[in-house]
Amino acid sequence: MPALAGGGAERVWAVLASAFARAGHQVIFAVDFDRPENRSFLDSRVRLVTLHTNHALAVLKLAALIRRERPDATLSGIGAANLKHSLAALLAGRARRALISYHGFFPSEPQRLSRWGNQLTPLLTRITGRAVAVSDGLRNALVSHHGAEPRRTQRIHNPVDPLGAPEDLSREALAAREPLVLFVGRLVVDKDLPTLIAAFARVTHPGARLDIVGDGPLRPELEAQVAAAGLAGRVSFRGYIADPAAAYRAARCLVLTSRFESFGNAVAEALAHGLPVVTTAAAGPAEIIEQGRYGTIVPIGDADGVARALNAALADPGDPAPRQAKARQFSVDNAARAYLELIEQMIAENPR
Repeated sequence: MPALAGGGAERVWAVLASAFARAGHQVIFAVDFDRPENRSFLDSRVRLVTLHTNHALAVLKLAALIRRERPDATLSGIGAANLKHSLAALLAGRARRALISYHGFFPSEPQRLSRWGNQLTPLLTRITGRAVAVSDGLRNALVSHHGAEPRRTQRIHNPVDPLGAPEDLSREALAAREPLVLFVGRLVVDKDLPTLIAAFARVTHPGARLDIVGDGPLRPELEAQVAAAGLAGRVSFRGYIADPAAAYRAARCLVLTSRFESFGNAVAEALAHGLPVVTTAAAGPAEIIEQGRYGTIVPIGDADGVARALNAALADPGDPAPRQAKARQFSVDNAARAYLELIEQMIAENPR
């Protein structure tokens, strides 16, 4: 990964690396530069190595690390890291032991190096050992639209840390919470927070409030939109929170209004906490809640639809138990086991 910054993919890999370490594997976590946001999710048994902020030097240092350590497998996530990892593995003569992973639809990664890495998907998925997509919707897009090698491209859902979710939450206890709507995510274009704010202005449930947990470049614009809509007393910007467990435990429902979402960690985390989910019809969240079985799906950009769904969820948040049972599908152990099985396949196909 480029760094342990405050993104979903970064947390996913910190959690996975820690799970591998707990299972008794020696794990090295290589980053281009140091960031603290998700470092707390990294187990102390994982060895953290900083490469270099210069992309070329980072590739060379990673290749040297691979040659020196000769790991059984190397793994990476997101476009830029996948590209640099593939180059380093080639230089080290270990490309067939490399696993690359995709965590977002390509419009969500506009940075130049990520664009190059994503554009080279047909090549990278053929020279490396395996490629992973975090949802069926993303895998389908990779294979059907971006030329990924279908036999080597597999889906493994993101692991989701339940973050201390209550195991005995009753329907009555959830309904007794204050009418707090929760959003968790980066404040970026893909999340379409202007639609969320417009929708919340139309929510009529008595006393309803909205907590926005996360940070990003659009925060000043969104704060201005909230003020212009007269919502300053009802909408709070909480900033990035490394462990949002308390936010989930306080909320009555979760909302996500994304235009592009390959998975949606917050959706799975909300289910783990028993919360009803209101989401737009982005591929990942719709897949998680099984096309509406475990939440409510509204069309992308439909502020009125979001408002109606939030009013309904606040009025009757329903039974937490089926949602929490569904969330167990995305356990850290399940994801780690799936990755380790792929690694075993790569080792069997490409012995030293």
